[in-house]
Amino acid sequence: MKLSSLLSILLLAAAPLTLPAQTHYEGNFFVGAKGGVSLSRVQFNPSVKQKMPLGAVAGVTCRYIEENHFGIIAELNFDQRGWEEDFEDNTRYSYRRTLNYLQLPVLAHIYFGSPRAHFFINAGPEIGLLLGESTSANFDPAMIDELPDFPLKNRQVAQLSLEATGTVDFGISAGLGMEYFLDSRNSLNLEARFYYGLGNVVKCGRTEPFSSANSMSVTVTLGYAFRLK
Repeated sequence: MKLSSLLSILLLAAAPLTLPAQTHYEGNFFVGAKGGVSLSRVQFNPSVKQKMPLGAVAGVTCRYIEENHFGIIAELNFDQRGWEEDFEDNTRYSYRRTLNYLQLPVLAHIYFGSPRAHFFINAGPEIGLLLGESTSANFDPAMIDELPDFPLKNRQVAQLSLEATGTVDFGISAGLGMEYFLDSRNSLNLEARFYYGLGNVVKCGRTEPFSSANSMSVTVTLGYAFRLK
């Protein structure tokens, strides 16, 4: 065997051993806080005419960047979800249900861009604990039959009096955003995120008024992050 051929074989064999050393990435750890607003609704089946009320979102975040362009995010957030009845042309009546959650998303974080600015995609599972609920209405749902002008035509009304029974909600989150680095340790980020719950907000089943009632929300948040490592 020629010497040149032997050297080529040895270099090819050694390449996988030298590659990790050349592409080694030192992990970074960030902590931060975020706040913003949410638009939410409940996907009832049969459907319910509703609007997407505005709620508040706030929380703390931890992010670990394991590899170049990839990391993991864990958050602990307070999120207001729920729904608002749409009475269409009848503006006399109003009804809103607010559901307050303590949520824990664990998301894959994929980013790209320059050292100064990153665009990113976050996606992964989320679990939430229902802290409580409240109702704001200018009528008594138990007295609908005594309201002569209440719009009952083609309208579901069972949801007006059903209590939220899904104390634990779980689902999938996905978001898009941008991060701007003020310096080597401090950054600001803006994200729009969609959530779809896989559990039911109220009791559902064949003998219940609804076969499913899934929570949905869109949040827009502004966050601050500080690099510890």
